[in-house]
Formats: sequence, structure tokens, C-alpha cells
Amino acid sequence: MTDALLVVSFGGPEGPDDVVPFLENVTRGRGIPAERLAEVGRHYLDVFGGVSPINGQCRELVDALQAAQDLPVYWGNRNWQPYLADTLATMRADGIDHAYAVVTSSFPSYSGCRQYREDIERAQVDGAPAVTKLRHYYAEDGFVGPLARNVLQQLAGMSAPRLVFTAHSIPLSMARTSGPSGDAYVEALRASATLVVDRLGAPYDWDLVFQSRSGPPQVPWLEPDVGDHLEALYGEGVREAILVPIGFTSDHVEVVYDLDVQAQQRVAALQGMTVRRASTVGTDPEFVAMLVGLVEERRRGVELETHGPVATHDRCPLTCCPPPAARPPAP
Repeated sequence: MTDALLVVSFGGPEGPDDVVPFLENVTRGRGIPAERLAEVGRHYLDVFGGVSPINGQCRELVDALQAAQDLPVYWGNRNWQPYLADTLATMRADGIDHAYAVVTSSFPSYSGCRQYREDIERAQVDGAPAVTKLRHYYAEDGFVGPLARNVLQQLAGMSAPRLVFTAHSIPLSMARTSGPSGDAYVEALRASATLVVDRLGAPYDWDLVFQSRSGPPQVPWLEPDVGDHLEALYGEGVREAILVPIGFTSDHVEVVYDLDVQAQQRVAALQGMTVRRASTVGTDPEFVAMLVGLVEERRRGVELETHGPVATHDRCPLTCCPPPAARPPAP
């Protein structure tokens, strides 16, 4: 059998003409208000010139993984070129029989895990290679260690900053049904944040907040919002904070715009408050080495049922992270 490594990511526009079609791909069937799409489209155009940073970051990850191990490395996206189906077709033409999939999402939820599995399955047509999705890595040293170092870089000159860990908000119904037995998304985020704080060498107060909500206003989503939380901290007398985007693996649009632009705009009105942001893991060598280790783990036939306090199955149970149609109605 001829194996390969497959990087699977979200995708993003490569130019101004791609922005609207990309957003339509992302939100198809979700009932996102047109005004929200227009707002997000302006983020891509006004701040990034219509080019999402995520594709360049995926290319860098592909190059780093290729340099770190011997399997050929491919890349496919859920929502934009290179699409997964096209990548799998290329792999088939190249004689690849099987691929280990590294997903640029570390936490258990429908949108962060099972939906990637569904996209992979839909792309497996006409003799496409078999694909093994590697397990979550939110509790791995190679994820936690680089994040902790990135936080330490931001601590210089600060006395006792509040650490504000951020992750993508998802509907409450999705959060409650995440993982094999429910509530795995938030539990895993808290576990990962705890591991990061433990590595800092001193106790720090910290919070978990959410960002990038994109759903209809009548649907409850995870809160508090990062901007609202920073204002609340200011009201409590906090004057220093470090944003830690633990829910993301690279500094893509939602990290840069929501934290470096929007959150800083909120902070600008808070006299005397300083808010810095730690970088994501990106292509940190320790992170890349950890991903290579996950591939080697599976090549050896090792299958771990859990890693960290929340189950991270190599092969998820059928009931794990049910799709939206199977979720209970929101309260």
C-alpha cells in the first residue's frame, strides 16, 4: 500500500472575486443573514484585500510536514480550492492508496471534527484513496508547549495580566452534543487551557471566552463574547490581558480580524487597558513534530481510546458529535 499525508483545512478566498462564492460555500443551508455575509465579506476585502491568510499558512504547514517526514504530503480544503475531491483525485492519479489526514482543528464538535469526516467521505469517489483521520491533539505537548511559549513572549513588561483564552463560538446545541457523551468541546478547551497555564511557571487567573459568532440571532451560541468580556474585566479593575487563541491553529482571518482589529477597537475606548495577543501554533517545529508523531502512531497500528480528559477516538462512535439535523432543538 502506498501511503501519504493529507492536510485538511477550511479554505479561504485567494482574491477579491473569490470572497462571495467562498462565503456562499461556507454558509450554504445555514440560514445566515445576508447582512452578516456582507459584513464578513468586507473583513476579507478591507483588511486582507480579498486574500485569506489561511491558504498561505496551509502551504507553509505542508512544506514543514514534507521536510519532517518521508511520506508525500497533499492538501485539500472543505470550502475552497484545492477542494478535497480534487486533491483525492490527484492522489489517486499519483498511485496513492491511503492517506493519514491531519485536520487543522483540534477540538471535538460537529463543525470541528465530524463535518471534516463527512467531507472526506463525500470526496471519496471513483476509487479515491482511503483516508484515516488522525485523532485530536489539543492535549498534546506539541500543541500546548508552543502556545505556552507564545504566551510567555507576551508577558514581558506586564505585572499580573489576565489570560483570556478564545475559541470559535458554536451553537449551544452543538456544544451540548459534542463528543461521545456531550459537552466535550468546552471541556476539552478548558483542559487544554489548564495545561497551557500549568506550563507558565506561575499562577495566572484565566478565562475561556468565544468569538466569531456567525449564526442567526435567535439561536443561542456559546458566550461570553471576547469583546464583551474585555469590557467586563475592565469594569472589575483589570488593566492587562493577553488573548490566547487556543481554539485555532494558525493566525487566519478570524484570529487577526476578530482579535487584532475588533477586540482592539473595543479596548481603545477603555482608558489605561492593555491587551496583547499570543500567536497560534502555526508551523512551530514542536507542533509539526507532534503531527508527524500522530502519523507514526497510526502507521504502527497503535490506537488510543483517549488522550486528555475528553475522549479523542481515532474512529469516532456513530453517536459522536451528531450533525445538525440530529441535534435536539435549541432551548
